[in-house]
Amino acid sequence: MKIKLSNYCEELEKKLKKNEVNKELAEEVYTWILFFQHERLVHLIVTFMTAMGTILFLIGFLALESIGLFLLFLITLCLFIPYIFHYYYLENGTQKLYDLYFDIKKAAK
Repeated sequence: MKIKLSNYCEELEKKLKKNEVNKELAEEVYTWILFFQHERLVHLIVTFMTAMGTILFLIGFLALESIGLFLLFLITLCLFIPYIFHYYYLENGTQKLYDLYFDIKKAAK
């Protein structure tokens, strides 16, 4: 998804520079924004659940001193960190897509 978002933003920037914009392109961008918003919501839920699991495994390890819970904590922590970075990229990429959408709408008038 990361590659798809960056490629699409680059494509839109090229079209804006060449002034190849119209109302159909604005509608297409709006549709893509809806897709990326859905993707962002799914990743927010997954990131939140991973964070909750990480915290619960840490609390369980501290309370019960079980090595198994510590290993689960480490595994979920290793998952949580990349999820944070991926969600951060999706959030910023979607915000960039909003800006491009407004620029395209303005240029298409």
